[in-house]
Amino acid sequence: MAITDWPDAERPRERLLAVGPAALSDAELLAIFLRVGVAGMSAVELARALLSEFDHSLARLMAATPQELVRLKGMGEAKAAQLIASFELARRGLAEELRERPCFESPAAVRDFLRLKLGALPYESFIALWLDAQNRLIAEEELFRGTLTRSSVYPREVVKRALAVNAAAVIFAHNHPSGVAEPSLADRLLTKTLKEALALVDVRLADHFVVAGLTPPLSFAEHGLL
Repeated sequence: MAITDWPDAERPRERLLAVGPAALSDAELLAIFLRVGVAGMSAVELARALLSEFDHSLARLMAATPQELVRLKGMGEAKAAQLIASFELARRGLAEELRERPCFESPAAVRDFLRLKLGALPYESFIALWLDAQNRLIAEEELFRGTLTRSSVYPREVVKRALAVNAAAVIFAHNHPSGVAEPSLADRLLTKTLKEALALVDVRLADHFVVAGLTPPLSFAEHGLL
């Protein structure tokens, strides 16, 4: 049965307008974006199938490449491009919030941004959120990619970037594709090395987060690890 044949109170778009987006399931929200299904499948059924391809994980769906999306039934290049663009807008909206007010006034926004940025990556990525003297975001950039050790991350390069953007402080974050947020010994040693290097140029290490899937990112500062 097509969604247009459903009672108004059950149609995703009408439900969103009546009760708000928070009341809808992931599949219903995705169906509104997809608009139409394919032969034999409504938009909601297509959305469920799409989520199933990514283990019912929005984080994995948001990290999907155009090539991964277009190979799925009902997802052409236009829909794939629109979906990726919508996810990027969500990331940019969170980054804009971090630029407009101190990061530590909105810790939830920091964590949400990091989950969207790193949560579903299949490889390990190390990023920096460079902050000004008011703890507002100046810039966000990936510094290194791959397994993190003190031999693969170069403190001199990190310090050079801090000076280049005129940062007063920094939040580091990296992901664990394994899904376990517990910091390793290498993570702790690297954090200590970078903190000491940045202190020489009066740049404060405000925090270091470990991101693992959709679980709340682990904060070094909150766990007394800085």
